[in-house]
Amino acid sequence: MIFRKATSRDLRVIGDIYSRIHDHEEAGLLSTGWIRGVYPTPDTARAALDRGDLYVLVEAGPAGAGAAGANPAETIVAAGVINQVQLPEYEEADWQEAADEDEVLVLHTLTVDPRASGHGYGRSFVASYEDLARDQGIKALRMDTNALNQRARALYHSLGYREVGQVPTVFNRIDGVMLVLLEKSLSE
Repeated sequence: MIFRKATSRDLRVIGDIYSRIHDHEEAGLLSTGWIRGVYPTPDTARAALDRGDLYVLVEAGPAGAGAAGANPAETIVAAGVINQVQLPEYEEADWQEAADEDEVLVLHTLTVDPRASGHGYGRSFVASYEDLARDQGIKALRMDTNALNQRARALYHSLGYREVGQVPTVFNRIDGVMLVLLEKSLSE
């Protein structure tokens, strides 16, 4: 597996992953709380690419294998946004790790292609996020998820993330979201 920054050639595949997640949500196979046409959309990925904080996890394989990203021998299996942007709701959390803004790295919009679920790609993406943070001398990892997203909450818990609070909010134009705030210290 390869973890790398996304390129413009990856945007179509990332948009397709978002669409498949929405398909699964609408069929009752997932519960992310996301809404097609609202969040995430291809514009979500484009904005992250333009900021330089969109990342992908790719499975390398023989030429022509799978949904190609920038390289036809790569299959994008997961994508996410990694930056130091903490949502305003983060101010309401009882963070266990005291950290300045430049000592925090945040993971947003982690998506795993539903066609590739069950193979540990979410775990691998989070491990790569943590490695990136260590390389940058980051002290605290933070993220959020919708309280409805039990699958993500279980994954993050199994990886050592603590839920430090829940905040009611309008999240990316989706009303009535209970946002779960999570944290992991890298200074322990």
